Amino acid sequence: MPTPTSPTELIEPADERVLAPSTAMDAVTLHVGDLEAMSTYYAAAIALEPLEERSRGQQVHRVLGRGTTPMLRLVHTPGLPAVDQRQAGLFHTAFLFDDAPSLAATVYRAAQDPRSRFVGSSDHLVSEAFYFTDPEGNGIELYTDRDRDLWLHRDGTLVMGTEPLDPNAYLRAHVTQEALDAGPALAGRVGHVHLQVGDIAVAEAFYLDALGFEATVRGYPGALFASAGGYHHHVAMNVWNSRGAGPRASTLGLGDVAVTVPGRADLDALAGRLRARALPYADDGRSITLRDPWDTQVTVSVPGTTTADLLTR
Repeated sequence: MPTPTSPTELIEPADERVLAPSTAMDAVTLHVGDLEAMSTYYAAAIALEPLEERSRGQQVHRVLGRGTTPMLRLVHTPGLPAVDQRQAGLFHTAFLFDDAPSLAATVYRAAQDPRSRFVGSSDHLVSEAFYFTDPEGNGIELYTDRDRDLWLHRDGTLVMGTEPLDPNAYLRAHVTQEALDAGPALAGRVGHVHLQVGDIAVAEAFYLDALGFEATVRGYPGALFASAGGYHHHVAMNVWNSRGAGPRASTLGLGDVAVTVPGRADLDALAGRLRARALPYADDGRSITLRDPWDTQVTVSVPGTTTADLLTR
């Protein structure tokens, strides 16, 4: 048997320049004005269950998800102004599902809820996606990925598109009573987060150069897509509604973007990049927290984060 210090068990050192290929997104935090209404919406429309709850002063923090996977943290902050679509912040949280029946069942639920606003649907060549807006103005994407061996590359760049996708035809082809009945028992997770920013170059300097994501698509007008490990995107940034926006005012909507990396060595590499750029951050040993140029909090954590950990952010 190999000993714990044998070469076969040594952990691959973290890349000092970029995030590890197994990097993933974690639960997104939303500040909400009506906690109960938003909780019941995400339960009915997206089939998310409450996983844990904690009060912090006058605030109530509630984590929702499927199974044991946190997907959304709602922070009750009544009295804040409503989401301003021209401000930097959230464009949408993208919930990823394992297969077409799981996606179709969730799309059907969301479409049936009168509190949803259906925004559209698209075939992105790498994925199939449906878009909604929640009752407080936060964007939602529901999607599945195509197999990676079907993704196209041209001149070394991933090819993504925005092709028509008929939502009714998709539901007729894929929705099943079994998937509808399963509800939150079907797996789901946050696949990516799409942000509104004031400037693409400034966003690139932060999310790519400092955090360590790598560009996947640069040619889309007014937007930049980036990921770890060759995924089509873990983060996207656009200026379609928010060009020139400065730091965010305190409003309802996006509170925290969460990223998970394999281990402490990856946090050390990130800390080195941040120090080299004189970017302030907090490090509690298991996570690094900092703010982007528009004052959105970003938390990068190692695995093992529990719902209780989410509630202490």
